[in-house]
Amino acid sequence: MELKVTNAQRAEILTQALPYIQQYYGKIVVVKYGGNAMINEELKQQVMEDIVLLHLIGVKVVVVHGGGPEISDMLKKIGKESVFLDGLRVTDKETVDIVQMILAGKINKNLVSLIEQKGGKAMGISGIDGHMIEAEMKDERYGYVGTITKVNTEPVCDLIEKGYIPIVSTVGCDMEGNTYNINADTAAAFIAGALKAERLISMTDITGVLRDKDDPDSVIHCMDIAEAKTLFADGIICGGMIPKVECCIEAINMGVERVTILDGRVPHALLLETLTDEGAGTMVIRDKSEAGL
Repeated sequence: MELKVTNAQRAEILTQALPYIQQYYGKIVVVKYGGNAMINEELKQQVMEDIVLLHLIGVKVVVVHGGGPEISDMLKKIGKESVFLDGLRVTDKETVDIVQMILAGKINKNLVSLIEQKGGKAMGISGIDGHMIEAEMKDERYGYVGTITKVNTEPVCDLIEKGYIPIVSTVGCDMEGNTYNINADTAAAFIAGALKAERLISMTDITGVLRDKDDPDSVIHCMDIAEAKTLFADGIICGGMIPKVECCIEAINMGVERVTILDGRVPHALLLETLTDEGAGTMVIRDKSEAGL
């Protein structure tokens, strides 16, 4: 049954969003876009609508994206097996060329096109452009997987200043011209930190950080760095959630006010997180007592 919303209710919803609009007006919010929200077509359309709406009300949105599944699909098409070590894609010279082609080419330009279709104004760049993401080889065992050594914010800041939504693909480079595959969560944390963003929102495929991994209702809605370290020690934050939370802490230590691991499967999760009290995931902050929580 379709929910009927009266004009008065619409006005009330908009009024309730006003303090949040005021809070984020003119501020930088970095969105790490990936997971199910990138694969599911309906969710993808909603995310693009959310990004355009936030941009139009004065939020300086920067989108940082990965694209692991599409890279794996392309490697499979050319008869190359995807190999992972410690959760990272082993990236030889041929694979890094595929990574660059898929991330900086196909996915990046598709996202720019989608935002333009929704009435936004976007520009796609990669970490190679303007040497934005400088990197070095993490470990020879992983091949061309990069550790970020520096983020040059000038290309992104120039685009923001000219009214564009920057769409950043996570490939990096060094001074010798080598290209590196960069983990999207790590890249988003470093970019948000370098931009001194108000928020970093990392879209993912799970409800958030769970106190009990078998109970989806046990989501921890807010935690600070001290709590996160305790949860690491107790084994509650484990597996694939470890690097995600580590990236949250890294971003906060670099100056980001708040970081949210957001459930990207929730319709219009970005708007719920930024413009309502409800939210949809786990928020990480520096210190709850300092924040009055």
